[in-house]
Amino acid sequence: MSDVMEGAAAAPAKESEARPVIKPIINDLSTDDISAALSAGLRDFQKTAQYGLFFGLFYAFGGWLMIWFLAGIDMPYLVYPLASGFALIAPFVAAGLYEVSRRVEMGEELNWGDVLGAIFSKRGKELRWMAIVTGFAFIIWIDIAIFLYVIFFGLQEINISDLLSVVIGTPEGALFLTVGNLVGAGLGMTVFSLTVVAFPLLLHKDVDFVTGMITSVQSVLKNPKTMISWAAFIAVMLAISLASFFIGIIVILPLLGHASWHLYRRAVSFPE
Repeated sequence: MSDVMEGAAAAPAKESEARPVIKPIINDLSTDDISAALSAGLRDFQKTAQYGLFFGLFYAFGGWLMIWFLAGIDMPYLVYPLASGFALIAPFVAAGLYEVSRRVEMGEELNWGDVLGAIFSKRGKELRWMAIVTGFAFIIWIDIAIFLYVIFFGLQEINISDLLSVVIGTPEGALFLTVGNLVGAGLGMTVFSLTVVAFPLLLHKDVDFVTGMITSVQSVLKNPKTMISWAAFIAVMLAISLASFFIGIIVILPLLGHASWHLYRRAVSFPE
């Protein structure tokens, strides 16, 4: 019995020894770093366009499928919140793009198996935990959107053309749109703070997802102006994608994904 107890006690110790302690260092950022990250992201996209376009098309196809499905079940009022809520899960979708940029930076060979399998690798285990976090936030956002719709319009079903007329042409609709966007922006900024650094960090280093989220929040708190500017830029780009019925996302997603990797590399460093 004592041998069993000793073995059980030794297991956590061995597991902790297997994962070295990594203490990320949070660097100061400026808006110049955003410009530099975008330039580097564009170069990565140009060098590896086949990967970027694949992920962009995959995301766009998901948007088109969502619109078709909601139209088929007569729930068009969920198109906008679902489409805007896609931004909450975009960091996970872009994990393959981070892997592409990482491999380009390290001079490693690029192949579809390693890029697509990044989230299923040993390093991707913590990424999957982060996916649960963002997925949960997405579900909360949809619940909030439905709740706001019921508050403002009751249980009546409104077709998409009438809904647009109500939202644009009535004070009640304008208030609904304003409240919904403010709540969505608050939730989006929260998720952004938890993930902006976490996803690329988890793909880059062997750390747990809690450390990833803490490091991400610390980066935002240390560089609020730069990070809020980056979040606003992402929001504008995603709004353009939404306005284009997801056509714009085909090139916008890979550009933002590659740039996010390079901004992470500027935001976080590690002791020698």
